[in-house]
Amino acid sequence: MTELVYDVHHQVTFRWLIALYFYFTGMSAGSFVISTLAYGFGLEKFKPAGKVGVVMATLLLFIAPVMLLLQVGWPVRSVWNHFTFLNFHSPMSYGAFLLMAYPVNCMIYGYFMFKGDMKKTKMFGMIGIPLAITVHGYTGFILAFGKARALWNTALMPFLFLVSAIVSGIAVMILILMIKDKFFSKEKIINKEIIYTLASMLGWLIVFDLVLVFCDISTLSVSHAEAKETTHLLIAGELSPLFLGVENFFGKFVPMIIVLTPKLRSIRNIAIASALVVVGILFMRFVVVYGGQALPII
Repeated sequence: MTELVYDVHHQVTFRWLIALYFYFTGMSAGSFVISTLAYGFGLEKFKPAGKVGVVMATLLLFIAPVMLLLQVGWPVRSVWNHFTFLNFHSPMSYGAFLLMAYPVNCMIYGYFMFKGDMKKTKMFGMIGIPLAITVHGYTGFILAFGKARALWNTALMPFLFLVSAIVSGIAVMILILMIKDKFFSKEKIINKEIIYTLASMLGWLIVFDLVLVFCDISTLSVSHAEAKETTHLLIAGELSPLFLGVENFFGKFVPMIIVLTPKLRSIRNIAIASALVVVGILFMRFVVVYGGQALPII
């Protein structure tokens, strides 16, 4: 009997470009939700973040599809096919329409906000919330439908994406508001009230995010063989420095301690914590995208 050995290189298709697509989409959704707290739900203390939030949400969402198109080589025809050949069993079909509807709604919402028409601003803000949630949530569903990939194929994946989106959106909003107040306002004074409020929201959302991550990893660790290998990859393998160190320790745990500890809460420390979160969530996207493909399918 002749034994055949095939030297087939394991290929990882998706890396940074897809991770950046998820990253910018998530920050856009998070920024939009913060914007609607004042102009959608009437919470006056968040009004300074309203206009900044909608501008950030729109700009980030225009950047996100560029990453996706770069990944697939700018095939305009394949983009058009999502609208002409519908597949109602595929999240990508829904995503194509969401990626068109959400930025249009953002621009209309922003237009009425800057115009001062609060009635229509509130209306389009409330319409935009489910759009913002679904436009990022569907990306989690895309990965969750990858049945052969243990890291992706979990019901928690859409929720992990949504919570981390709001976390990164709050963090980037804190940084942008600080820069705006410090360098582009007449008073040159940072609005501490909104910064401290956003910092508290950031801290408790990080707690929730860490709980979701713990549930996900603990379940993987006692599941089937590939899931256990994936857990080892994240905890003690190739991706452990990024997963444990950059994403969860420096990107979540340290900022959580800073923003939830009264003695450590200062404008400078909150800025550092927010910057760490922005970097940590970026690496979270990469770990999820790359880690799901790192193990060959046997």
